Amino acid sequence: MIRIDKKIVGYAVNKPEAEAEAEAEGGKQEKPEYRREGGGDRAEVIRMHEKLERPEVLIGSTYKVKTPISDHAMYVTINDIVLNEGTQFEKRRPFEIFINSKNLDHYQWIVALTRIISAVFRKGGDVAFLVDELKAVFDPRGGYWQPGGKFMPSIIAELGYIVEKHLQTIGMLTDVGPDEHQQRLIEAKRAEYEEARKQQDAFSDSQYPEGAQLCSKCNTVAVVMMDGCMTCLACGDSKCG
Repeated sequence: MIRIDKKIVGYAVNKPEAEAEAEAEGGKQEKPEYRREGGGDRAEVIRMHEKLERPEVLIGSTYKVKTPISDHAMYVTINDIVLNEGTQFEKRRPFEIFINSKNLDHYQWIVALTRIISAVFRKGGDVAFLVDELKAVFDPRGGYWQPGGKFMPSIIAELGYIVEKHLQTIGMLTDVGPDEHQQRLIEAKRAEYEEARKQQDAFSDSQYPEGAQLCSKCNTVAVVMMDGCMTCLACGDSKCG
């Protein structure tokens, strides 16, 4: 036991020799951009967050939207930021979105929507939920048909499809369409159906038989009765599972 006869006026915590030497030489070392985790060779990558500053140059893609309910087209531009450029962890993430149109009737909600979506992009994390939220918006005045027989419930929903397409392009989402086996089955069933019925297309630009119904899954007029079951010739959805 150590007996202390004098008044304690200060104290210090014993440190390992390596840390004590580093602190004596230059104080705390700066945190590196990449650091080792768990003693392995894997480095911590830079992830998307709201405090990440905008670079001078961003990579962008512009999509044209021309609807039958408007005389003017909309041009949707989504800019991406490249994280960890030049490393094995390099990836693209959406950073901001702009919508340009001559139609001033939609100016207010266009500005509000672009600011909100851009803010969500910059927050990082899983931004794919935006796709489902936008695609679920229905216009109370009614939607419109795209060439080929695909129904679009609103302009906002079409923006959702554009965001989805862009996220698939940069690798954040995967295309959940029919696989190779399902596609071959759809094509075979479609050829069999058309050969048996000899029907014409429902739309001038449509590739699906006349009398086809609207698919609730992919919003395409491509549902026909096959083998006693309603089957979509576009996405393969079937009421029989």
